[in-house]
Amino acid sequence: MPLAVIDLLKGADILVYPLALCSLVLVFILCERGWALRRSAIIPDDLADAIVAGQPATGGEHSVLGRIVRFSQAHPGDAEGARAFARLEVSRMERGLPYLDVIYAGAPLIGLTGTVWSLIRVFSSITGSTGLPDPAKFTSGVSLALSATVLGLCIAIPALIGGGVLQRRVDKLAAQLDVLLARLLAPKGN
Repeated sequence: MPLAVIDLLKGADILVYPLALCSLVLVFILCERGWALRRSAIIPDDLADAIVAGQPATGGEHSVLGRIVRFSQAHPGDAEGARAFARLEVSRMERGLPYLDVIYAGAPLIGLTGTVWSLIRVFSSITGSTGLPDPAKFTSGVSLALSATVLGLCIAIPALIGGGVLQRRVDKLAAQLDVLLARLLAPKGN
């Protein structure tokens, strides 16, 4: 590991552990939701094409649209129930995304806490006899203290961007599901 990274981790002191936990959760959510929200897992093309063409909707059993189709077929005439089930499926698509909000808000605060904690240690090392710190140790200590904030921001920025991208993807897919559900629930003959 490069020396600068080791110094950065040392500067975060004990708070490097919650920051590491935040980064692990961040990577897990981004990868898992990125995989789960691929179009083929939500709206398979063959099933969407069948619904748009007014043909019998079959296939895509493990997709979100497939589950909505199965529910609407199992409960014919219950349009409100199908809409509620579709909202439930959209809610499932958003699973984990609120944690990204917590991470992008919390990681910089954890980093700031680490910075303040380290600065308190740096300033407490000032000797009472001279009232002055050792300049080399002081600047090194301040530099290390700021590393916790840098780590917090390096975690928060991908959480903010990733959460935004994934939320836009959910919104887009939800709008497409809404259109397909309206087509599916439309009275036959239209």
